[in-house]
Amino acid sequence: MLKEERQQRIIELVRREGKALAAELSELLAVSEDTIRRDLRDLAEMGLLQRVHGGALLASPATATYEARRKEPVVGREAIARAALQLVRRGQVIIMDGGTSTLQVARQLPYDLAATVITNSPPIALALHEHEKIAVILLGGTFFKKAQVTVGVETVEALHTFQADLCLLGVCSLHPEIGVSVLNLEEVFVKRAMIACAAEVVALVTADKLSTAAPYVVGPLREITHLITEAEVPDDVLAPYTAAGITLIRA
Repeated sequence: MLKEERQQRIIELVRREGKALAAELSELLAVSEDTIRRDLRDLAEMGLLQRVHGGALLASPATATYEARRKEPVVGREAIARAALQLVRRGQVIIMDGGTSTLQVARQLPYDLAATVITNSPPIALALHEHEKIAVILLGGTFFKKAQVTVGVETVEALHTFQADLCLLGVCSLHPEIGVSVLNLEEVFVKRAMIACAAEVVALVTADKLSTAAPYVVGPLREITHLITEAEVPDDVLAPYTAAGITLIRA
């Protein structure tokens, strides 16, 4: 079997099963584990897989810049945003993480909603400028241009001063075994602080980000209280999340 054929088999298996173990791949493809490790390294360098101890998972698809993602089709994100509105109540203190899905939520918030929104996303703050009854607190810090969010010690320290009712979390990757993971280390600490200071944590996850992994782990599934995703996601893909006690909302 040619190298390209073997690597294509590996990708197909990971997409079907959600993960692959090096030892099992070695036996299945009749090559050494050293060869499989080289294949996994090659596929990881191409951004197709995320290597983990003993094997690999699907890589996060969220590699584009914020501006590029904002220009992608928004049907799925708009549906997720509409579903998130059912969790929003008058008088709440709401943390809104950066991201294109959370930006859609901000755009759909009712103009008569009285609430406080805390965000590290300048685009979200700007989207709420005409909502007269929403107090907007924009967190300071270092501006991470690729994701259009503030990060760093100043951002994390500011979050420690709040106790929010709801956190709407932008998610790069969500996996039953890995939990929430991201592509940038600085975002890990901001997301952890957001989760720690909120009574309920809602993960807004498009279908392509489920069962994927990124290099930096924010936290396990138990940190999430609600998962909102697209209606067409198969039941077997969502089963591990509901088994973990997460409230599932299909949009």
